[in-house]
Amino acid sequence: MRDWTGKRYWLIGASEGLGEALAERMSRAGVELVLSARSRDKLEALAERLPGRARAVPLDVRDLDSVKAAAEEAGEVDGMIFLAGAYWPFSAREIDAEQMEVMGDINFTGALRAVSVALPPMVARDRGHVVLTGSLSGFRGLPGAVGYAPSKAGVMVLAESMHCDLRKTGVEVQVANPGFIRTRLTDKNDFHMPFLMEPEDAAQRMFEFMSRGGLKYSFPTVFSWLFRGGQFLPDWLYYRIFS
Repeated sequence: MRDWTGKRYWLIGASEGLGEALAERMSRAGVELVLSARSRDKLEALAERLPGRARAVPLDVRDLDSVKAAAEEAGEVDGMIFLAGAYWPFSAREIDAEQMEVMGDINFTGALRAVSVALPPMVARDRGHVVLTGSLSGFRGLPGAVGYAPSKAGVMVLAESMHCDLRKTGVEVQVANPGFIRTRLTDKNDFHMPFLMEPEDAAQRMFEFMSRGGLKYSFPTVFSWLFRGGQFLPDWLYYRIFS
């Protein structure tokens, strides 16, 4: 089990939802936090109410210079957790080009920017911890997810590729793939969301995963079987079921 006491982590996407709940859980475990997102006001309010040491370092994950400046201000950290995300549901029959670009630029390219800045110092000292956030929607194509699912699939493969390169070093890579979490983003859905989790429940599950180690964790477990199992179905059967 990971010893969290005295560790220093950079949480990107910490201002609300899963990021906010995870910050609260980690702070209670004794972790010093550098909180990043676009909203300085939300970050500072969160930092003030956390039980442990925390400070706000705003950034825009769509801007590499902003990410670099935030990393410099954050200083040396033991780990980086990327939780920033954007989401709009729509199908390939009704594509919104702007929303699709934002999802790709925040969910996937934003993760690339964060990794490109946070990872090299960890590699240089052969010690560190990177946690990325994928999604159950990233395992195979899904209806109404033509913008979101590909961005999360990219994050999941990014984590796997990093693990290939770093598995015999002191830098650990993890990727958490949650299902539906009640947030401002999922409020956009007009369909039933099975196994809908509260942010605090999802944060606890993610914290336990980070504590015990391992490359991947898809949750809720029973719900994840549907998506992971779908990888083994032939195309004709998979698309008959899911589309």
